[in-house]
Amino acid sequence: MTLDGRVLLLNGSTWEPLGIINVPRAINLVLAGKAIVIEESEQVLRSVRKQFNVPSVIALRRYINVPRRKAQWSRRAVLLRDNYTCIYCGVRPGDMLQGKLLHKSDMTIDHIVPKSRGGKDVWTNTACACYVCNRRKGGRLPGEAGMKLRWEPRRPRTNYLVIEIGNGPDAWRKYIEISS
Repeated sequence: MTLDGRVLLLNGSTWEPLGIINVPRAINLVLAGKAIVIEESEQVLRSVRKQFNVPSVIALRRYINVPRRKAQWSRRAVLLRDNYTCIYCGVRPGDMLQGKLLHKSDMTIDHIVPKSRGGKDVWTNTACACYVCNRRKGGRLPGEAGMKLRWEPRRPRTNYLVIEIGNGPDAWRKYIEISS
């Protein structure tokens, strides 16, 4: 077993995600009594005398006060926040659209207020849209194009980063809130 894996670190009694740490740091926190193992991976770490199940999720024993962090905006983070679901028609990868099977790569970022009208790359102005809806809306506001938002785009609660969950183990999903 190599020590290059990642472990989700949760805060004390709230179990709010604090970040992603490496396996050696996680094992050190657990062995020092500063954290407890919540979920284990299937990997095993062997030393000369002992064998350890490698944690996937750990929680600090004590709550630490962490100021709210702002989630960093990115195209990929918006797609993950919206679960690759079109904000206008609700299609997702795996659905058929105009006779074509949709893939994640078919989903685009739409600016609710178009950039041509001063719209910015911010959480509350961007959402996932299928290529058909994005093309139909064009440089107009949704109301002008006769389209309705299925939900209001929001900033994610924390910065654990919608990005990290995209390629993290399934065990992390129940501890990380993606949708607002």
